[in-house]
Amino acid sequence: MARPPAAAPVLRAEPEPPRVEPAPQPAQPTAQPSEAPTTTSVSLQNPPGSTKAEKIAWLARQAERCEECRGLGTLRDTMVFSVGNPEATLMFVGEAPGFEEERQREPFVGPAGQLLTKIIQTMGLRRPEDIYISNIVKFRPLEGDARHQGTRNRKPSPIEMAAAVKYVLAEISVIQPKAIVALGATAAEGLLNLSGSVSAMRGRFHDLNGIPVMVTYHPSYLLRAEGDGPVRAKAEKRKVWEDMLKVMERLGLPISERQQKFFA
Repeated sequence: MARPPAAAPVLRAEPEPPRVEPAPQPAQPTAQPSEAPTTTSVSLQNPPGSTKAEKIAWLARQAERCEECRGLGTLRDTMVFSVGNPEATLMFVGEAPGFEEERQREPFVGPAGQLLTKIIQTMGLRRPEDIYISNIVKFRPLEGDARHQGTRNRKPSPIEMAAAVKYVLAEISVIQPKAIVALGATAAEGLLNLSGSVSAMRGRFHDLNGIPVMVTYHPSYLLRAEGDGPVRAKAEKRKVWEDMLKVMERLGLPISERQQKFFA
């Protein structure tokens, strides 16, 4: 097994320094014809930077001031971008930040995130060193009066997803992971334009521009299943684990006999 990529710092949005306009230059006495220089257009699909980390940091700054997202009036103010190693071969994508994610400005740090971390560790990987985690929407969806929303969360609407999905697609273009795990139906819809139940989409790989995508249940679904008793909770966890075994196999990760039998 290849040595996991080196750890990268948690990526957070940084405000851009104020733009300084250059001083006007005196006109030249004569204009000599010359060939126009060739320049590369800077865009979300072609972010500036010499490393993946620099490109991701630039994307985070663009997401911070996303006028299309903020202009909806249905999202809260705090931008939560991503966490993990830009050199990772495995990427997880969820739907949107919740209360804890907004408070800590990091995706998947609440109860569902803690369960995701356990899944990652059970795969024999480390968070954040070996993986990269992001969301379809970078702002927590607003529910009622923002001042009294408290811990209440909701899934993003199709309009909110359409405004924000360009950022996670740009991240994928930079990271170029060898596999993506779409956590829940919202992530599947945003990445793959698929609708329907996760049960109908999971268990097999889908294609996103040549990158295999495994759709599986969101960790919050597994937490809700625990309320239905241990038998159902174990059965649903086994389904997710079977999906992760397929991902591990695709990535060439070692799978022990003990790992094969988890939740069986």
